[in-house]
Amino acid sequence: LPVAVAGAAVGFVVAAMITTGVPLSFNVMKGQTQTVQLTPVAEPLPKVQSFARQMSFAQANVLPAAQTTATVNLSSAETVARPLSIFALGVIAFVTAALVSLRTKSNGLLGTAQSNFGTMAMASSAGTFNTTKSNAIFEEAKTLMPGGVSSPVRAFKSVGGNPIVFDRVKGAYCWDVDGNKYIDYVGSWGPAIVGHANDEVLAYVRETMEKGTSFGAPSALENVLAKKVIEAVPSVEMVRFTNSGTEACMGMLRMVRAYTKREKVIKFEGCYHGHADGFLVQAGSGVATLGLPDSPGVPAGATAGTLVAQYNDLASVEALLKGGDVAAVILEPVVGNSGFIPPTKEFLVGLRELTKKYGALLVFDEVMTGFRIAYGCAQSYFGVTPDVTTMGKVIGGGLPVGAYGGRKDIMSVVAPAGPMYQAGTLSGNPLAMAAGIKTMEILQRPGSYEYLDKITKKLINGILDAGREAGHDICGGHISGMFGFFFCKGPVNNYKDATKSDTKKFAKWHRMMLERGVYLAPSQFEAGFTSLAHTEEDIDRTIAIAQEVMKQL
Repeated sequence: LPVAVAGAAVGFVVAAMITTGVPLSFNVMKGQTQTVQLTPVAEPLPKVQSFARQMSFAQANVLPAAQTTATVNLSSAETVARPLSIFALGVIAFVTAALVSLRTKSNGLLGTAQSNFGTMAMASSAGTFNTTKSNAIFEEAKTLMPGGVSSPVRAFKSVGGNPIVFDRVKGAYCWDVDGNKYIDYVGSWGPAIVGHANDEVLAYVRETMEKGTSFGAPSALENVLAKKVIEAVPSVEMVRFTNSGTEACMGMLRMVRAYTKREKVIKFEGCYHGHADGFLVQAGSGVATLGLPDSPGVPAGATAGTLVAQYNDLASVEALLKGGDVAAVILEPVVGNSGFIPPTKEFLVGLRELTKKYGALLVFDEVMTGFRIAYGCAQSYFGVTPDVTTMGKVIGGGLPVGAYGGRKDIMSVVAPAGPMYQAGTLSGNPLAMAAGIKTMEILQRPGSYEYLDKITKKLINGILDAGREAGHDICGGHISGMFGFFFCKGPVNNYKDATKSDTKKFAKWHRMMLERGVYLAPSQFEAGFTSLAHTEEDIDRTIAIAQEVMKQL
């Protein structure tokens, strides 16, 4: 009540000033005591509606711990009709009250100023869901790009309907070109762990951009990010930066073969390590989504040295290792490209023992799990240290990046230190380095991973409970900010188990959630992600929608 009264009082003053043509701004302070200060601004806004948009934008901004003030500029213009004063008073009083209480419940770990203002744009009702502009853009895209997309899973082939076309993102939300707002659990497929368009990340990237967008030469920022990675990841003593996870895995594959002087590698059915020829054998991700066992165009020779084992099955691995000609065993320590499939601790420990026994290297592909489930990656979470690690996504803070690293003696075979050649024009790009550095700084702050675990646990338990209460076979789980579920009884321990899921039911579920303002990965065989920008209210809203949808499936 005191907050509402204070908000209404300030709102009355603001409304009066707006409708009499006095430009102003106010600063919203974070701290034990909230204050609102009114000061003039130079340039007026043309309409009350513009003021509303400015206010909504300010509320969406992430306020980092070091930032204590949120500033909103607003004013009137001579074209604002005086009869709008009552409307302005009501709107401003409500929004001001929300701003005054910035530190109330559920404002996300990063202090995101959240409110329900503007939720009228949320795609919350199937009856009002409009994607006319998205459809038109996608139809044109199909005449310009194969399938209309730059990466296959984005085309919504496995869930039906056309994809939505994004216009912008901020925090935990995305907006499409038709103005629909969604709570986003894809997060650009994992990188947006601190929230989309984080203010601190953007500021550092802008500062770096002033010096240039690409050097093609050594940069001090490479050293900074490299040291952060080496300090955090148990297996990494040296690191090589690339431009994508696929490129990192390509470099890694060549390196382990060069180091061991062996050609064969073991991967696992349903695990995805990028689209390099040697890995497109019983792969997950888009290959599983589209039902393609392999890819046409991959020559037999490229995959002759790729052996396939079953995830969470040590016997299948040892049977392939006994020949003594395997360079490395490569896996996702937590599968995210066949849906969310965690390993057993015994499986990872057993792999470490078996690779040492047979002289093979153990490689963790942490492009997805790296800095996602723990600051030291999955290897830190499970206490099992591989010889080599590949990374991407999070370490680029939303910009294109990849990396592979490991023991110094292994990494020393990479050119120019050694004979194994790998290069990249944009590798170590300063903008990607800057975004990665700032993202990792934020993740190091106390409570980051505890918060991710808390909200993700609540989310997946809410979804599973909603499914079971509605009579569906459903199973799933989470680790920190990564989650997933399957429409089957479970348990799901490998890709073969995952294929038992009711994909038609998932497709229907996905569309109904989308129509109600929840954006999920458009495939049963992809994991989901939360971020530090997601609030308790976002989770509660998602669970409520899931309950509604589960009853209608």
